[in-house]
Amino acid sequence: MSGYSLFRIAMSTKCNATMLLGRTNMLQTCGYAKKVVTKGKGKGMVKEELAGPEVCKDPVRLTSYAVGVNIFKQGEDPKLKPLEEYPEWLFQLKLEKPQSLHDMKPDTWEYWKRLRKENILRFNRLHKGKRF
Repeated sequence: MSGYSLFRIAMSTKCNATMLLGRTNMLQTCGYAKKVVTKGKGKGMVKEELAGPEVCKDPVRLTSYAVGVNIFKQGEDPKLKPLEEYPEWLFQLKLEKPQSLHDMKPDTWEYWKRLRKENILRFNRLHKGKRF
């Protein structure tokens, strides 16, 4: 009687019930609705690649204008001034790679600041994948 009631309950649900060999073994498979294919955005659609800004290759324009500096929609790039009009500190900026920790002297403030920064980065890298 219990087998009959289980079969009746399974058949009354919205899932298709399939009986397997054995007394109480029952396998239920639900027939859910299929996903609707969308026409606009979706996984099946081909995504359009966004085109970046045009690259200027004109050597005269590159040497006379600061190309790409204008952030406004209208207007044009600013014209470069002669070198004498720029401040002196602009040409003394350090643009090369910073010194490594081994090249610095240990009795300087910059050395200890760099050491602390590298230790923090090392700690973050080590604990990146660690779970709580």
